Amino acid sequence: MTTDRAVRIMAGSFILISLALGVVDSPLFVSKYFLWFTVFVGANLLQSGFTRFCPAESIMVRLGMKRGG
Repeated sequence: MTTDRAVRIMAGSFILISLALGVVDSPLFVSKYFLWFTVFVGANLLQSGFTRFCPAESIMVRLGMKRGG
């Protein structure tokens, strides 16, 4: 697996989990403040699309995962 796929899987998972924990009608609801985590992940994806810098990808490369793309 390359870093591109891993970042997409991680970001998608974080968004779905934070929505499940932050939406009031969800059976897993904990607090509406989990929606801020969704905003953070989305903003990070947006800035990495423009700057090509992703902190998660940098960490994965340091851990030995091969770059994708």
